[in-house]
Formats: sequence, structure tokens, C-alpha cells
Amino acid sequence: MSSSAPAILFAGGGSGGHISPGLAIAERLRDREPKARAVFACSTRTIDRTMLEHAGEEFHPMPASPPSFRARAAWRFLRNYQQTRRRVRRLLRTESIDLVIALGGFVAAPCVAAARASGLPSVLVNLDAPPGKANRMIARKCQRVLSAVDLPIAPKFAQEVVGLPVRRSAITAEEPAACRRAFGLDPDRPVLLVTGASQGATSINAFMQEMARNHAADFAGWQILHLAGIEADEPLREAYQRAEIPAVVQPFTHEMGRAWGAADLAISRAGANSVAEVAINAVPSIFLPYPYHADQHQKHNAAPLIERGGAVLVDDGIEAAKNLEQLRPVLQRLMGDSAERARMRERLETSRPDDAAARIVEIVLNLISSSKGG
Repeated sequence: MSSSAPAILFAGGGSGGHISPGLAIAERLRDREPKARAVFACSTRTIDRTMLEHAGEEFHPMPASPPSFRARAAWRFLRNYQQTRRRVRRLLRTESIDLVIALGGFVAAPCVAAARASGLPSVLVNLDAPPGKANRMIARKCQRVLSAVDLPIAPKFAQEVVGLPVRRSAITAEEPAACRRAFGLDPDRPVLLVTGASQGATSINAFMQEMARNHAADFAGWQILHLAGIEADEPLREAYQRAEIPAVVQPFTHEMGRAWGAADLAISRAGANSVAEVAINAVPSIFLPYPYHADQHQKHNAAPLIERGGAVLVDDGIEAAKNLEQLRPVLQRLMGDSAERARMRERLETSRPDDAAARIVEIVLNLISSSKGG
């Protein structure tokens, strides 16, 4: 396949946090070059297929798997790495790819290795602070290294901090009442948005079930929009119904812009994608960073919005009882203080981020042009 329009392979997957930035860049790429082609090399996980099919993108699931120190899993990792590298080399030829954008993680590493072996340039878009082991390995093989977030503990890792690319579907484009109606919510009642990102968050779900069972009165006058994760929605739906709390529970939504637009307050993980969406939509939020990351990078992701006064951070106690102790008082305070929520929103509105996806496209197109001698 050949074309004068640029063809870019987006490499990454395993979570919506890897897929969404790629989709945002692909959107802005077509704004600049309407005939440009985007091809995704993703993982075999359901979330990748779901998001890419909905977006109408061409994608190729790869057998790549996360690294492991256990003997059998380590052998599987090496086998899958080599299989992915061979498949991607073929894909680069058949699709006449000009450049690879690595979105990080276990899928991206063999894709960048294949690009290097094929003599093609690669650009890494680092999505977390600090960069993980996979991204540190990938960076050594890329022509450009960009970061979505500031890296104070690794200031020389990236050549430029560009911000995190956000899809248009994740940016509010309607008034709150219209956003609420789209989900079947009362247009005039304040909304608490609860989201654990694309895969849900077990501890947040457990906390909300406990709140519904024993503290339903805390939600008087409010309604809940809860994005619970695949196969986690039904228990929450039943808990809210028994407690007579007005709530809409979904596993996932492709319309995050409307979800943020409906919200007066949010409880969220602090993945880079979630933090960027909070920032661009100016939603007062309580961040509960994922508690099992050794480097606690979600705390670093959330730090700028915490410092700005647009969000608060609560450590995830994992157990529902611990989160009742730590999270419930903060949630009660913010649900009961509309003036503080308004101040938080104003602080976020005065510092909305620039269009990172458009900047990345500019960098990528210049690199393709220079690699072709243009």
C-alpha cells in the first residue's frame, strides 16, 4: 500500500489510558492531513478492541504481554515480544508506515524495536511521571521523546513536555443540563461522577456500595453517575436502588465529555488521562491514586491540580472501612459546600491546558518530512 499522505502506526494498549491519547492524536492528524492514515498496534484486551472499534480505527491486536520474573511467564513474555516484533515489521511494510508513535507499555516496546530494525523513526509519548521501565527502554530507540506530564525527578528524559492529548469526545461541548439528560439524569440536580477509568476501580466501587448500604443520607439532594468497569455495574446498580439513591450506573462510556459535563464533583483515579480530562473540563475532583504502583506515579500525575487548588487527593485505603474513614469526610465536605466547589472549578478554568495532540502532530509531521529529506 502506498500513498503520499502520511501513515502512522500507534503502538500501545492494555487500558483506555493508552488508547485514548492515540485516538486524540489521530483526530488532530486528520485535521492537518485529511488523507492521513492511522493504524493501531494494540493488546488483545477487550478494552482496546471496544474503544478502537467504536472509533472506527484500523487496529491489529498483538500477542505482546507484560514482563515477569517468574520462569514460565518470563518465557512467555520473550516469545510474545519476538512474535509481536515480527508481525509489526510485516505491518510496517504492508501499510507503508512512515513513523511509529509509542504510547508506552508492553505493546509499544516490540513495535519500536521493529521500527528501528526497519529504519523508521519513532516518537515516544510518555504518559506518566516518573516514566516506567518500559518507557525508559523505549526512549533509547526513539528519535524524539515527548512527555504528557512534568518530570521533575527525570528532567532530561524528554525533549519537550507537551501535555496529555485529549479526545474531543472527552471534552465537554454542552451545558450541564443537556449532559445530564443524555444519561437519563435529572437536569436540575447536582451530580457526583464516580469513575475508575476504563477498567473501573474495585476499591472505589466497594466504598460506594458501603456508602449506599450505611450512609445513603449523605447523598440527599444529589444523584450519581457511576462508571463501574466491565461486569462490575450490576451490584452497584442494585445497591443504589435498595438505598433509593438516584443513580445511573454504566460499565463504561464512550462519551466522557458528557460525563464530565454532567458532573458537579468527581471521585476518580489519577491516571494521566483522567487527570488531563479533569483539567480540560474543569471538574472539581477527589483523586484516589491507584495504590499498588510501586512508584506511585498517579500521585505525581495529580500533583499540579492539587497544587492549583482544583482537586484534592485522598490515599486509597483499599478496604471499604478505611476509605469510609479517609474519603467519606472529604466527600461530605465538598458535596455540602457549593462555594468551595465553585472556587475549585474557577481555579481549573483559569489554567486549562493547551491542545497537546495538535502539538504532537506538528512535531511528528516535521519529523516525517525531515526523514524523507523534505
